[in-house]
Amino acid sequence: MSIPGTVVYNSAVEDFKRARRAAAMQQMMARLTGKSADLLAYDDVCRYVSASDEVKQGVREIPLDAIVGSVGRYQDFTRTFWPKNDSDEERWVSVKTAVNDMAGMPPIDVYKVGDVYFVIDGNHRVSIARQLGTDSITARVTEVNLRVPLSLDDDPDEIICKARYAEFLDQTNLDILRPNADLLMTFCGQYQLLLDQIEAHAVLLAERGEPVDDETAVCRWYDDVYLPVLRHIQAQGIMRLFPDRTRADMYILFSERRAELEAALGWEIEPETAVSLLATEESQRPRGLAGWLRQTLVPPELIEGPPPGRWREFQETRELGCLFADYLVGIRGSEADWQMLDQVVKLALRDDDRLLGLHIVAREDQRETAKVDRIRERFLRTCHEAGLQAEFAVEVGPVVEVIIKRAAFADLVVLNLEHPPGPQALARLGNRFSQLVQRCPRPILAIPNGAETAMDRVLLAYDGSPKAEEALFVATYLAMRWPLSLTVVTVETEYTAADALQRAEDYLTAHGIMNATYVLHKMTIAKAVMQTADEYDINFLIMGGFGFRPMMHFMLGSTVDEILRRFEHPILICR
Repeated sequence: MSIPGTVVYNSAVEDFKRARRAAAMQQMMARLTGKSADLLAYDDVCRYVSASDEVKQGVREIPLDAIVGSVGRYQDFTRTFWPKNDSDEERWVSVKTAVNDMAGMPPIDVYKVGDVYFVIDGNHRVSIARQLGTDSITARVTEVNLRVPLSLDDDPDEIICKARYAEFLDQTNLDILRPNADLLMTFCGQYQLLLDQIEAHAVLLAERGEPVDDETAVCRWYDDVYLPVLRHIQAQGIMRLFPDRTRADMYILFSERRAELEAALGWEIEPETAVSLLATEESQRPRGLAGWLRQTLVPPELIEGPPPGRWREFQETRELGCLFADYLVGIRGSEADWQMLDQVVKLALRDDDRLLGLHIVAREDQRETAKVDRIRERFLRTCHEAGLQAEFAVEVGPVVEVIIKRAAFADLVVLNLEHPPGPQALARLGNRFSQLVQRCPRPILAIPNGAETAMDRVLLAYDGSPKAEEALFVATYLAMRWPLSLTVVTVETEYTAADALQRAEDYLTAHGIMNATYVLHKMTIAKAVMQTADEYDINFLIMGGFGFRPMMHFMLGSTVDEILRRFEHPILICR
């Protein structure tokens, strides 16, 4: 009679060893893939659900696949209930032997949370049922109500995230205060950041003389902080770039990126600016070997800038009431720079714009010097005396790269045109201004040395090209907003038909600009621009950037280069 018992016991031991090997393989694959194979801990998921929420459901058959965790022995089994420890052999084998001896298995005890189950008692029985290949098991079920329902389709990580979200809702009652709110995240540990923001917003409101209770603080944070950022995220189409993330995830990414930028730049960053950069960084990330090679091997002088009109995608998300709200102003500290700043201040006063001063040094030891302190103090004093908001930053690095990087946080780049592009190819290749015109992600306002003007007699150079269309858009905006006279010049060439001028007139007329002057020439473009500027006493020129691609511009030069050398008043270059 002992022989059958020995055979059954030995068979159970072999089954345990096979189960242990399966567990070891599952754990190894988890390390390779980075996906956890651990069983879920009930306390991690439901620790904030009180006992009063429990409802006894009685004995029933439940699907094994719906059992995702354990109350007390979650460290002893993998997510598929394979045993993780050799020391568990005796217990596992005894249970398996009892099953083979037809003693049967009593019901296990489980908590039901949504559509999933956590084992209170009977972990080994679940493991053996798995090993036997059965689909279900008998269980005494106690249902627990969770504020965020769990689904059988949720993977274990999603279950943890829903539990953390339930904790957040318990603390804020946001789902009651704002029933349409959905702040479910895959970044499970980041709900504390939202709680910290709510608390900080309450403090800010109190400082403004608006003390609020807890519920009002939650509502004001959601309405005034969270939702506006979410609208920017949706307007930028960022969600399609992060298909595996929720909207609340993107808000967290935005919050972290904005904090990093403000720390690195020394400027306060508008929410829509941080959102725009997040979208740009992801969309321009090099894809594959070809993208990496382009980024690594192409000289900076030959890198193409963003496509025409891309800057307006950013502008469309702005809610500041004007096209150019933030000016990035490059300041080296020369007398010509201070003359330029006086000109820029007059321009910024028209719309109460903000000036972001930038001083660039070559080495780190030049960042904190008496000279830099004097430049900072004079810049800020000039702006504040004029009643303008202003900030000032010092950065170390190559001039072109720093300006291009920082331009993404402004609407307009303003530079002193002290060294326009030269006529020779090598001079163009090394010219910083040429590189900026080619690559800068924002329009550039170039102010020649000593240029002091009201900038109220505007000439638009228009040839129907994509960048000229951007210049037409800007000229139309300024003519609608500011009191100025506008002249449009088009040069008929083999590339530009005479009807381009009519298209410009139709566009301006459609936007209510009825008193513009239109001039058509047949001569070189630079000559036509300069002749028209002299004839109409022009003091502000708006035009598109380089038409050639970088290599062709390096070899042949451009009309823009020649005009930058010859025109003595401010030039707004659009792209």
